[in-house]
Order: sequence, then structure tokens, then C-alpha cells
Amino acid sequence: MALMMAHEVPTSSTMAVPHGPVGVGAARRRLRRDLGAQEVAEAVIDDAVLILSELLSNSCRYARPLGRLADLKDDAPAPVPAPVLVGVRSDEDGEPGGVAVRWELSRHGQLTLEVTDGGAMTRPVPARPSVSSRGGRGLTIVSRLADDWGVRDAPGQVTVWAELPLRPEHGVRSA
Repeated sequence: MALMMAHEVPTSSTMAVPHGPVGVGAARRRLRRDLGAQEVAEAVIDDAVLILSELLSNSCRYARPLGRLADLKDDAPAPVPAPVLVGVRSDEDGEPGGVAVRWELSRHGQLTLEVTDGGAMTRPVPARPSVSSRGGRGLTIVSRLADDWGVRDAPGQVTVWAELPLRPEHGVRSA
């Protein structure tokens, strides 16, 4: 008689990443790995990774960290941080700042991606860059790839989220 053990892959994940390019790369790799383990179609994974990259890159460029990276815990709700000056990437001890990244697969066929940081002087809005501009297209890309996206405020933090469909032709395969 063979004993079969089912390994349940989580349908949600929260991770703390450094507030900078290293954090973007780490989050992209983990999201790709975790969605692949859920057997999400490559096309959906590619869109999700691009969306997460845009949200995190905007956070790193325009917002302050959520708090000290060492104080942020994976798979825990984002804490309410102490105020941090805009543009500060670490505290006075040289500790790197961090942001929280979360994703969740719903039973209703949606993938939700969230990036929570310490906020910025302005709210995230799609830009209207000129043809020759080097940047400013990130949230436009997000709005084209996602079913919906938005911004949620809480004391001392801002979460930018996006939802993607897990269509039968692009979603989780049934067993």
C-alpha cells in the first residue's frame, strides 16, 4: 500500500523586501516560483510579474519605506510605521528600509497583487508621458494588464493593488 501525501501550496503570500532594486528582483522571483507551483498559466504569471515590477519600482522611486526591513515580517500584516522622511532609504543606524509585498489567489478566479509602503507626497496616478519620455508608463501598463487597480490608504502607509483574472485558458488547472 502506497501512502500519498498532498503538499498544499499556499494561495497567498506576504513578504518584506528591501526598498530598492534588490527587493524588486526578489519579489519577482518568488512570485514567479509561487504562481508556477500553483500551476498558473505562464501568460498570467508574466503579466503578474510585470505588474508587480511596476508597482514596486514606483514604490522605490516615489515613496518612502514602510519601516526598517528587520522589523517587517514575512506572512504578517504590514505594521504601522513610524514617520520616515521622503527619500530616506534607511534609518539612522544604516538599517535598510523595506516594503511589504502580498499576493493572493481567490476562489473566484482572481489574482490580487499588493505593494504597501510608507507613502509619498502625491498619490499614484497614471502619467501622460510624451513619446520621447524615458518613463511614466508604469501605471498605464498596470491598468492595461489588470482588470482593476487602485490605492488604499491607512495611517502611515499606502497600498497600491491590482487584480488579474485567472481565466480558464490562463488560470489554475483543475486536478
